[in-house]
Amino acid sequence: MDKTSIFNVKELRQELILINLNEIVEAMDERGYNPANQLVGYFLTGDDKYITSYNEARKKINKFERREVLSALINAYLGR
Repeated sequence: MDKTSIFNVKELRQELILINLNEIVEAMDERGYNPANQLVGYFLTGDDKYITSYNEARKKINKFERREVLSALINAYLGR
């Protein structure tokens, strides 16, 4: 018997944010930046210049609102 799958847009969006964030962190690492410091600067100021443009990292972070990214990080940390 086939079962209906539940589609949760919120969970999928959070997963998409985390995938992009991993790619952004990887780009910052490759360029020699400290990703934690750069992300803190970005979250505190909202200035995307804290995020490297290398490998389109800046474009990737600008796909999402800052609060969404921060919320996804906190939820992932809390295991939610």
